Amino acid sequence: MTSTTTLQRLMDSSSANPDRAFAHQLMEMLAIPVFVLDASARVVIWNRACERLTGMPALDVIGTRDHWRSFFDEHRPTLADLLIQERGGDDVQQLRPRQNTSHLSAESWCDMPRVGRRRYLAADASPIYDERGRLSAVVQTLRDMTEEKQAQLALEQLATRDGLTGLANRRCFDETLHAEWARAMRQRQPLSLLMVDVDNFKAYNDAHGHLGGDECLKRIATAVASEMRANDLVARYGGEEFAVVLPNQSLKGAATVAERIRSRVEQLQVPNVLAPGQHVTVSIGAATALPAPENAASELVATADAALYRAKHMGRNRISLPLTEPA
Repeated sequence: MTSTTTLQRLMDSSSANPDRAFAHQLMEMLAIPVFVLDASARVVIWNRACERLTGMPALDVIGTRDHWRSFFDEHRPTLADLLIQERGGDDVQQLRPRQNTSHLSAESWCDMPRVGRRRYLAADASPIYDERGRLSAVVQTLRDMTEEKQAQLALEQLATRDGLTGLANRRCFDETLHAEWARAMRQRQPLSLLMVDVDNFKAYNDAHGHLGGDECLKRIATAVASEMRANDLVARYGGEEFAVVLPNQSLKGAATVAERIRSRVEQLQVPNVLAPGQHVTVSIGAATALPAPENAASELVATADAALYRAKHMGRNRISLPLTEPA
């Protein structure tokens, strides 16, 4: 059936039924994007707000089953399609049937191919039944929540990221360490930790000012992060100190990572005004534990801290391991 034929049928039907004509006109004038599918999943209404949201003119979609092209690059059913097909769940993110109704609602990112930008949409789909109780149409409304979603994601990032370096912050480190400790205990795997401290940073900061100190920390943060595997975590632990969580890593492996970090920072050749011809360096303490019910993640932190303290007192720009290896 062509778009023109479907549109003409709607106009003829509306002329014979004033109530239907009013409902159709109301949907057209709504500021909320709305489209309606008939029982065969063909578009019968695509209001002006829906045109503005999707970039798809009504004449291009009415009478077709191509409404999905407004939202996705690949074929996927909309909520309205799911109601018509009497299915649900796996095809739409965050799908949740409303209590005691056959309505569906969902929130998800949509590609929006016609407008060339992804949008985060909230959708609601409601069935319409005829006098015999048969499904005659489904109405789907849409709400653009992109700005709200982006603000939420920004807040979540602020809650877990260090504002200066972009690394995980102390809160994220604490949560990740305890989660990895529990995972390592379940899987009976080692968990390693590195504590990395910038040598003589207070003096460097005094000599270069806070802006110079901040730039130094950002460069070192990038150097440390460049040595990480996908499942490792590097965080700004506080001030000029960084922490690195190394899941399923032995002490020997942790020492290798620590040496790579130490060498990478040295190769940055950040000038050290306190010692002409020398560069900013880091000291690193490494520790490994085999998590068990009788020990705790805080003990791993304490062991790595003690190793860092030894590295500092042994002359800096070096790594230090625990005096005793984990049992």
